[in-house]
Amino acid sequence: MPLAETFLRSGKVRDLYAVGTDRLLLIASDRLSAFDVVLPTAIPDKGRVLTGLSRFWFERTADLVDNHLVGVVPEEIPGGAPADADELRGRMMLCRRVDPLPIEVIVRGYLAGSGWKDYGRTGAVCGIPLPAGLRESDRLPEPLFTPSTKAETGHDENISLDVAANLVGAAVALQVRDLAIALYRRGAETAEPAGVILADTKFEFGTDPATGELILIDEVLTPDSSRFWDASDYEPGRAQASFDKQYVRDWLETQQWDKTPPGPELPPDVVAGTRARYVEAFERITGASFDRYLAEDRIGG
Repeated sequence: MPLAETFLRSGKVRDLYAVGTDRLLLIASDRLSAFDVVLPTAIPDKGRVLTGLSRFWFERTADLVDNHLVGVVPEEIPGGAPADADELRGRMMLCRRVDPLPIEVIVRGYLAGSGWKDYGRTGAVCGIPLPAGLRESDRLPEPLFTPSTKAETGHDENISLDVAANLVGAAVALQVRDLAIALYRRGAETAEPAGVILADTKFEFGTDPATGELILIDEVLTPDSSRFWDASDYEPGRAQASFDKQYVRDWLETQQWDKTPPGPELPPDVVAGTRARYVEAFERITGASFDRYLAEDRIGG
């Protein structure tokens, strides 16, 4: 069956298809969004970087929590590989269907982004008090679990653990908290020898409809869902350069643009610089050649 006949929806980056009776096909595009706007210029191979890193992390966190990944090549798609199989290689994940939790799960290990702004206003992050005198980009005493809503439109809203418990149940909220912090610690410990700091990250979970088991879903520890910093350039007291689309955001801030669609076209040097940052994150974290991943559709090591 052509994939077009099984299309469910498109997100900012991924396209989602229903395949078989209990599988979903996630295809990561090269689209890039900034300030909640999908920009008209794609970043070549960005989707393959996100998929390759997610697959790397799913394998290396499977002892902590089960995940939804069941296949990585077009030949594993129920009904056989589609006509555009070559385009799917390196950017597809065949996943089992689960019931997604109605919260996003954020873990912060460093004081950055909206957390830094919140701390400046309140002395706390998402209502969690912190010691006085912390600087921007300081490492936090302990990783913070700061869930948020999943907004259909506009921005997600930070919520407390109690509010999360009202949405998913107290036992599930506590289990998600513990798993998310364990996943963050695993990610930080894995990235550190590569000279990469995992400042914060976002996870998504679902439950198996038959067993109620918690399942790690969506993407994991990628430059789109995480803030990765170069440890060699790390200096508390200022914002840090990131291996992500912050390079694009910084360029956009210099443009006469009101942050509503359509966004401006990106110049070739910004496209190349952004792609280079994504690829560097992939290679430093996985220890594998990105060109080899493209050629062999797998992660070495």
